[in-house]
Amino acid sequence: MISGFMVKLINMLPDKLLICLSRKILNNYIDKYAHIKLEGEENINKIKGPVLFVSNHLSNSDGLVLNKILKEKNPTFVAGVKLNENSLTRLGIHMVKTIPIKPNSADKDAISNVVKALKGGQNILIFPEGTRSRTGAMIEGKKGTFLIAKMTKVPIVPIGIWGTEKLLPINNEDMGKEKFQHADVCVNIGKPIELPKINKDENKKEYRERAMDYIMKSIANLIPEDYRGMYK
Repeated sequence: MISGFMVKLINMLPDKLLICLSRKILNNYIDKYAHIKLEGEENINKIKGPVLFVSNHLSNSDGLVLNKILKEKNPTFVAGVKLNENSLTRLGIHMVKTIPIKPNSADKDAISNVVKALKGGQNILIFPEGTRSRTGAMIEGKKGTFLIAKMTKVPIVPIGIWGTEKLLPINNEDMGKEKFQHADVCVNIGKPIELPKINKDENKKEYRERAMDYIMKSIANLIPEDYRGMYK
């Protein structure tokens, strides 16, 4: 693994050089340590126009793996602002296009930026859970994903990913100490879905909860049962 000193030194480089070097370093790690199996690639090849990709979240390597797989779709990732606070994860932020969001809060500015990006023709990838699962099992999705989907009406493409929790295990004390390990990584891309229509007998809150449950279960159906958590 690259040393903490070298990471800090790299982060002092000019942005263009930093982006180029970050991509080279992290792609090399993914190529070396991740043995990727991809299913459902045909579900994205025929999609035209902006897409909202949604995925479960197990590791800081999720975005790196998905960025490699979705390279031709050039996705912009919705990423927590705290990733910029760590020298190692900041490399990852510079490797992919991101829209920063404040976790566990109603970040209206971030949601507005995501909506503008989608309406402007960009593809967006968001992790609806808002944070990495510490157990590997899915946790409750945040309502921001529903709001984005409702305001843009773009196709939603669910993605299930597993094995990344072994590729780059979570270090609860310091993200900078996380290290890549050899691991089998599986990515399953589902068919595009749309938000369900509101029923006459339900209020807005009930509809939002049902729609979010639908989105999250569309992800859960793509991964092994042990990973589905509250969406079994």
